[in-house]
Amino acid sequence: MRPTFFIKEAFRSISRNAIPSFAAMASVLVTVLVIGVFIPVVQATTGAANDVRERLIVNVYLKKSAKQADVERVNQLLQSRVDHVDKVKFISKDEAYAEQKKLNPEAYELLGSNPLPDTFRITPDDPDNIQKILDQIQPRGVAGGVLPIDSSIDEAVSGKKEKDKILKITSFVKIAMGLLTTLLVIASILLISNTIRLSLFARRREVEVMQLVGATDSFIRWPFVLEGIALGALGVLGAIALLGVAKIALIDPLASDFALISAPQTIGFAALAVLLLGASVLVSGLGSSLSLRRFLRV
Repeated sequence: MRPTFFIKEAFRSISRNAIPSFAAMASVLVTVLVIGVFIPVVQATTGAANDVRERLIVNVYLKKSAKQADVERVNQLLQSRVDHVDKVKFISKDEAYAEQKKLNPEAYELLGSNPLPDTFRITPDDPDNIQKILDQIQPRGVAGGVLPIDSSIDEAVSGKKEKDKILKITSFVKIAMGLLTTLLVIASILLISNTIRLSLFARRREVEVMQLVGATDSFIRWPFVLEGIALGALGVLGAIALLGVAKIALIDPLASDFALISAPQTIGFAALAVLLLGASVLVSGLGSSLSLRRFLRV
């Protein structure tokens, strides 16, 4: 029997059960849309969080009364007594003032004097060691307060809290989108399974006659399997078309203004389309198989 026969039978069954077939296609379409948005969003947010993580530093601020001898002494302490230090850079108060004034000239023109302290910028050997560096520079005393390793040090700070917030948000996005995707995939499988079941029920007499005349199980099963795959393919093609329109009309024009959108870590659209198409075929085939396994008993 030619493959075109099974394909014709599959689409004939879809036209016979238009309403449940449309519901199954719509479910696949919505599921693929969510996954199609979920993958780049998670990749972009994860990439941004990792980028922030890699750029974490420890700023050691000296007191305004610190002299050149204090600067040299603190530099020696940071180099010799603090572990997990990759690089130490000294930024004088004048350099810090010039740097900040360049970023915000109007605000700094109003200042009568330089309010910025001398600063040491410490790059850790690993971003995960930020807290260890902070604990060594300003260890906690018996009463719970911090006591810097040198009296000329005012405080040591880092962007660890901001990094942790970003990672928490990223984790929340992953979990929420993952749960939503899982629910939609299950709904798609059940709808496709139910559609195949209705199609099988409508043709139960025809199937029974085919079995009586010696038709094999695979001959009976293939049109229904192809029907489920066709429903999934139609749904994913519609979703890919909508994603393509959104990319051209919304995402691409904003890519030059938002670094998160143009992040190089995100998957290409062609690769995403192939991935979604393959996943939808697997899900649709699974839905069809579940239905046939339970209800092809005539």
